[in-house]
Amino acid sequence: MTPLLKDKVVLITGAAGGIGRATAIAAAREGAQLALADLDSEGTQQTASLVAEAGATAVILPTDISSVHAVELMMKSLMESFGRLDCAFNNAAIAQAQCGAASMRLGEIDEGAFTRIMQVNVVGTWLCMRAEIEHMRQRGGGAIVNASSVSGLVGRSGSGAYCASKHAIVGLTKTAALEYATSGIRVNAVCPGFIDTPFVRSSLATRGAKLLESVPMGRLGHPDEVAQMVIWLFSDRASYVTGSMMGMDGGFMAG
Repeated sequence: MTPLLKDKVVLITGAAGGIGRATAIAAAREGAQLALADLDSEGTQQTASLVAEAGATAVILPTDISSVHAVELMMKSLMESFGRLDCAFNNAAIAQAQCGAASMRLGEIDEGAFTRIMQVNVVGTWLCMRAEIEHMRQRGGGAIVNASSVSGLVGRSGSGAYCASKHAIVGLTKTAALEYATSGIRVNAVCPGFIDTPFVRSSLATRGAKLLESVPMGRLGHPDEVAQMVIWLFSDRASYVTGSMMGMDGGFMAG
């Protein structure tokens, strides 16, 4: 059977671990060539080693997606390495805990933390999309997947800034899907629920039972389960899918 992404060039931001790493490995197994972008150089190198073990080529692109210059340099380096871009997973993001605002309500978050979350999650995703779309238009098409969240579909107490940023990604995704549908560019988003990543594991330590009670399947998702959805959205099997918000949440949104 022909690999789903045979010879496609795939860019993944936030590739140093978690869902980004799982997606890189899954894409490698499906025949892709990888561009791995992240600020965590050690983690990205580990991902690149795993990609190599899966039989694929990978280049490492140290990138702060919140910086216009850094995103421009990322794309320049990608083009120098591969000459084209077929698929992109805009996965890099930060949570409130990384800005010193863990579990804070909206009236408690300071301007610096709120602005930082928006700059990385919203502006950063938009900067990447803008650059990716330009290259894909020149080649006649491509597939973009953005990482939103169940927090981009519902409100969650203590996560207001993060929720706002992930809701914004839903808006960016739907708008881009409409604007570039006739350009051959498909734009979709994945909306994971509670996935087994280091951040979610830290939450389990304080509210594990309550967290899992909110998931009808009664377990955390695995990063590879999200990765498989991203790979499918990249592939020609999803050729009529654009503007969709794909949930992987163990039934969370069904309640």
